[in-house]
Amino acid sequence: MTVFEAIRDRRSIRSYTPHPIPPEKLEVCLEAMRLANSGGNRQPWRFVLVQEADLRQQMAVACNGQSWVAEAPLIVVACALTTASEKGANVNLSIPIDHLQLAAHEQGLGTCWIGAFQEEQVKQLLNIPAEVRVVHVMTVGFAAAAGKDRGRKPQEEIFAYNRW
Repeated sequence: MTVFEAIRDRRSIRSYTPHPIPPEKLEVCLEAMRLANSGGNRQPWRFVLVQEADLRQQMAVACNGQSWVAEAPLIVVACALTTASEKGANVNLSIPIDHLQLAAHEQGLGTCWIGAFQEEQVKQLLNIPAEVRVVHVMTVGFAAAAGKDRGRKPQEEIFAYNRW
C-alpha cells in the first residue's frame, strides 16, 4: 500500500471488533507517531494509550457519551506539554495523530479522530497534570463495519492558484 492509497482509502471507523491489536501492529503505529515532525523538533507531546476496558468505558462518557468509543481496543489521547503554544499545540499534535491514522490503515486497523470530548474529564480520568492540554483523541482497532465514503469536493472547488 502506498501513502496515497492509504490517504485515499481510509475511512473513519465508528464500530470495532473486540479483537486486541497485535503488538507488532501497535509498534508500527507508535513508531509512526514517534517519527512525526514538530516545530523546531521540540516534540512537545505525550500520548496516553488507553487499553483497559473500564477506562475505555469512562472515556466514552468523557467523549460526550459516544458509546462506540469504548468498543475500540485502544484510545490514543494526544497531550501538549506546557511549552507548546495553543496554536502550535494543535498543529504539532495533529501531525503524529495523522501519521497514526495512516499507519493504522496500512496495518489493517481502523481509526476515528474524536473531536467531541470534555478535556477536564479526560484529564481527571487519566491523571493528566493540570498544566498539560488534551488536544486530540483517536480510537484504534479492527473495524466491525466499513466506514462511510462521505465524498470529497472536486479540486476546482477547493484550490486557487496564486490568488483567491
